[in-house]
Amino acid sequence: MTLDGSVRPETAADPTPADPDEAAPDAPGGRSTWSALRPLVLRLHFYAGVLVAPLLLIAATSGLLYALSFQAEKFVYAHELTVPEGEGTVPLSQQVHAAKKVNPDGTVTAVWPSAEPGATTRVLMADPDMEEGKSLAVFVDPYTGEVRGQLASYGGSGALPLRTWLDELHRDLHLGELGRNYSELAASWLWVVALGGLALWIGRRRKAKRELFLPERGPKSRRRTLSWHGAVGLWAVTGLVLLSATGLTWSRYAGENIDAVRSQLGGATPTVSAVIGAGDGDAAGQEGHAGHGGGAPAQAATGPDVGIDKVLAAAREAGVDGKLTVTLPAEGKGYVVKETDTQFPVHLDSVAVNPADGTVMDELRFADHPLLAKLTRFGIDAHTGVFLGLANQLALAALALALILLIVWGYRMWWLRRPGRPVARGAWRKVPPTMLLPLLAGTALAGWFVPMLGISLLVFLAVDGLLGLAARARARQDA
Repeated sequence: MTLDGSVRPETAADPTPADPDEAAPDAPGGRSTWSALRPLVLRLHFYAGVLVAPLLLIAATSGLLYALSFQAEKFVYAHELTVPEGEGTVPLSQQVHAAKKVNPDGTVTAVWPSAEPGATTRVLMADPDMEEGKSLAVFVDPYTGEVRGQLASYGGSGALPLRTWLDELHRDLHLGELGRNYSELAASWLWVVALGGLALWIGRRRKAKRELFLPERGPKSRRRTLSWHGAVGLWAVTGLVLLSATGLTWSRYAGENIDAVRSQLGGATPTVSAVIGAGDGDAAGQEGHAGHGGGAPAQAATGPDVGIDKVLAAAREAGVDGKLTVTLPAEGKGYVVKETDTQFPVHLDSVAVNPADGTVMDELRFADHPLLAKLTRFGIDAHTGVFLGLANQLALAALALALILLIVWGYRMWWLRRPGRPVARGAWRKVPPTMLLPLLAGTALAGWFVPMLGISLLVFLAVDGLLGLAARARARQDA
């Protein structure tokens, strides 16, 4: 599973012996299926590794920092997030009033009541000084009503400035829409590189099964580096493929295709209906990465309002309790109270409450979501590190570190192999037509569904073709 896609030559300058177990043996009476496909997979792995690995390295490094930012956030913003426990809490409406006093120009859009002893209440406000897509979070002591501080908050997970900065670095390198192409290109190729490497590693002949799962010991050499590269890749491949798939769900181009397929299959995420006078829930799109988006109501509601305390009581009476987000009503709509506990088992029920009389207008249980919507939610929450809390974040950090090491080991093997003879061009000609045609059809379908993969693959093929023409021209001149 070498990064450079080369076949090991025996030279005096390179004392490390060639690998006799580089590939599985041919089938009796002719070449095996894998023997025909292996050169093609090896060359694709080479190009993807050399050309896309730098983007994957950036994504993995920024993803590692993002995974660690959850715990760092608790330390950096401890004053705003925590308070000494008191004997009793003041009404939530009083806490909201305290937040409005320190920022009279802001409009309260949502409230996160204190979910556990010693935690502050977070009052989210639309503020003209905030960047688009961000809210001003005012942190209030639920025991005294004292304001502890104000910070910019981003998305449904409530990312504070440190995590928001790292999230944007991971997503678009702080380059906006242009930068999103980098992350989509990395996600588009990650599953190809991972599965191609898995096939190459499993397809090798080995003396013992242990060598498939555990790296070799002994002095440093290219062979030992390869064993680490292959064994760690084997353990990480499932997580890497899932990261690739979930990352593509909110990408710019492939994400649109995925949304269309989900809608056709009836897997769109439903939302509770908060329209006053309407009782049926509407369909809505999926949640974004770290809550990307999370727009606020454009206009505050007018008319009678029973107040947030009675609304919260009505929601709890309907079985919506625990870690909550209370979204304040816009014109013609009611309050929406949602559970936001993503720890397994998740609690993500929601209700809409009429502000005029505090009655529940509509309710939506997470158990009633379509299966595909549930899986999408689990996948995205796992990718963003909020599904299983600290365990989720440590798993993400481990995957990111594994990907970094795989890339470093790959480039090291490429360096140690110099000079090497790459797999000859035209490997596809050796693939039998009965295998080649389905392979081409599958590649075309994948390239259409994941456009950044298809476009970049065409570019790779064009570059490879130009290099081949240049090599033949030099050979003719030499002759």
